[in-house]
Amino acid sequence: METIKVSATSRTSALAGAIAGVVREHHRAEVQAIGAGAVNQAMKALVLATSYLRNDGIYVTCVPEFADVTIDDKVRTAIKLVVEPNARSNFSFIPASSRSVPSEVSQAKY
Repeated sequence: METIKVSATSRTSALAGAIAGVVREHHRAEVQAIGAGAVNQAMKALVLATSYLRNDGIYVTCVPEFADVTIDDKVRTAIKLVVEPNARSNFSFIPASSRSVPSEVSQAKY
């Protein structure tokens, strides 16, 4: 599974849809952000994705972590948000059309 990378200019709604789609498909999503603006967009998208998933009976927990990332031969510290369903989640109610993840999700930077 690919890590969803966030920038300060990421569209919140597109990012939220990507997070929700990955959680539906893989039962886990990793969202990575470097910098205050990117972390802000990631958190707003996470709140929105939570409501998308709740409509399907999926309740998520988010665990923030630090991750070292090398960019242009420099090590930067990123915030990684690990999003996973909790025990209240029910995956049997997810409509089949909601289970597919757009192919661009795993390749795009949101």
